[in-house]
Order: sequence, then C-alpha cells, then structure tokens
Amino acid sequence: MESLRINGGTRIPLSDLVIRASRSSGPGGQHANMTSSRIEVSFDVRASSALSPGQRALVLERVGPVVRAVSQDARSQSRNRDLALERLADRIREAIHVDPTRRATKPSRSAKRKRVESKVKRGQVKKERRRPKGDW
Repeated sequence: MESLRINGGTRIPLSDLVIRASRSSGPGGQHANMTSSRIEVSFDVRASSALSPGQRALVLERVGPVVRAVSQDARSQSRNRDLALERLADRIREAIHVDPTRRATKPSRSAKRKRVESKVKRGQVKKERRRPKGDW
C-alpha cells in the first residue's frame, strides 16, 4: 500500500503520514509489556499537497491542523496499523464530506389528489362516528 485511499479521487501518500508505535496500555500481561503494538497515525493537513484547497479548508475547520488516529485494540502491531489507517481515513472522509444542496420541488398532481382524497376519506370516517342528530 503506497497511499491511503480517502474517496474516489483523493489519496494520501503514506510518506505524508507519521506512524508511531508504542506500548499498549491496559491488561495483557507479559505480552503487553514486551511489544509495541499501539499505533498512532498523524496527518499534517497544512504540509500535505494531497488535498485540494477546498478540502484542506474543510479539514482545517472541522478537525484542525493535525488529524490523529490511534489503535490498540488488537495484539498485533500490523492489525493495529491497519485499524489506525482506517480510522484516519474515516475522520478525513467525514471532514471533507459536503451534503448536496437541496433543490426545492413541488408535489405532483397525483400527490395532491391523493392527499385531498385521504383527507376527504378521513373526514367521512369522523363524520360517521358522530351521534345522529335526532338521538339527544
């Protein structure tokens, strides 16, 4: 893997990422004390040319100048590396995501007709529930 795929056209070269390994915290006995299985991945947004200016601005605004992801879930350093890279890609993907603008639409004729018909039908049901006029 030479680059981290964010979405269709956006890829971040692994040379732009800083990957550090350290000892994992928590239980694990002697194995946890001997291996550096915790992985932290950092991405400096300002120093990278992988993002377009618009994407860079979005990431800086939403996440900050440095995006980090940490994994210490697995015993294996390589599995934690893969998990940390996935988490970093998810954070960047969420930061550059822009919801499409909503286009106002009007209801169709059939939708209007169905709406009115259902209102008339509901009114008839309520009308039939009433007490007859002469039964007071």
